[in-house]
Amino acid sequence: MRDLLFFTKTVGRRKTAIANVKFIPGSGKIQVNDRIMEEFFNSCPYSNLLVEKPCSVLPYVNFDIKSKIQGGGLRRQSESLQIALARAFVSIDQKNRRVFRKNHFLTRDSREKERRKYGLKKARKSPQFSKR
Repeated sequence: MRDLLFFTKTVGRRKTAIANVKFIPGSGKIQVNDRIMEEFFNSCPYSNLLVEKPCSVLPYVNFDIKSKIQGGGLRRQSESLQIALARAFVSIDQKNRRVFRKNHFLTRDSREKERRKYGLKKARKSPQFSKR
């Protein structure tokens, strides 16, 4: 793995959640919106597991990870952060790509909520039709 003399920046997206991640050479701390990750995701413990999975695939993590997340709920934010972390690890060392691909960390789920159309109640639900 090459030495980092610069910042590594990546973006992960899921529905309306967007995570921007910066890797800085350091000791392995993860910060989310200027807070410790466990503090940020404390009401949703499953989110911690989602974020830690890409880090656990590689035994060496000598980076501090700073991320800014916007939009979505905690679950989607953690999924977007997971994708951003995996992309960052791959951009650091291309040998990691096969490992992350096999574990489905680089797969982006592009499904988003469909917009509401004029004259309908929801995206596709129409008002009840009355004959008379």
